[in-house]
Amino acid sequence: MGFWHSMSWRTEGIRVTAPVQWRQYDGMVSVLWEAESQAGASGYYLADDPRIMFFFNDVSPNVRISNLDNDLTRNSRPMARAVYVPAGIPLWTGSRRAHSFSHLNLHLHKDRVLRYLTPSVGSSLAQTALRRPVELQNVAAIDALARLLADEIRNPSKHEVFAESLIGSIVAGLLDIPANREERADGRLTQAQMNRLVSHVDALGDHRMSVADMAAVVGLSESWFANVFKQTTGTTPWQWQLSKRIELSKQLLGESDLPVASIAAQLGFSDQAHLTKVFRQIVGETPAAWRRMRQFGQS
Repeated sequence: MGFWHSMSWRTEGIRVTAPVQWRQYDGMVSVLWEAESQAGASGYYLADDPRIMFFFNDVSPNVRISNLDNDLTRNSRPMARAVYVPAGIPLWTGSRRAHSFSHLNLHLHKDRVLRYLTPSVGSSLAQTALRRPVELQNVAAIDALARLLADEIRNPSKHEVFAESLIGSIVAGLLDIPANREERADGRLTQAQMNRLVSHVDALGDHRMSVADMAAVVGLSESWFANVFKQTTGTTPWQWQLSKRIELSKQLLGESDLPVASIAAQLGFSDQAHLTKVFRQIVGETPAAWRRMRQFGQS
């Protein structure tokens, strides 16, 4: 298939630092970028075809993104390591500080992806997956694949079927495809949806998201999300996030000398007393007592 992607884009404050390298395959185009961004740099991207962005370094502390508008102060989230953007979905980006980055762009013809996925998952699930955005911070499952593909783009050494199979595996590893056909119908979130949610929450310094924001991450309405989340985890979104914040507080208590008040402020608790109350409810003792017991046990 003689495919070349169609995309509108503009950037300010982003400079390419090495020659752009690309390869054209059957219904797919892969592009390897090396660039640096100034503080305050911005970008806008809109493609007629589905695409994947994979960052070889973590840019989440530096880059914010939005699909709603270019006001990144209101409607933004950290850029994940791997992002799948369905056709026709706009993307605005903004850099909070100067940084360098390296990333792989995969532009995909919809029919080529359907031809790859349909024999295994069926036409309906394949088309649903193509319409569902994905953002994943934990990229362990596809990192090696992306690096092999980058090497092949730089120095082609094998038949094109090798690079095409790598792209197919990245697509299958990133797209939100249920493990079985019943998974959507049982009132639970899929593993891919939970992975996306965990990645988003973990990317936030205080581990706090509104239920509406959590629902948007997995592509569900707020009311439906609250129901299926409890069916999936056995707890409410608020309780789940609170437990994750307490787990992070235990990590900070055990691995740092930060005062309890500083940890409380860092994790978004109103004050030390608030953290102490919640910590005691979940762990069974105060943060200070837990820290003393841990230190005593390690001495």
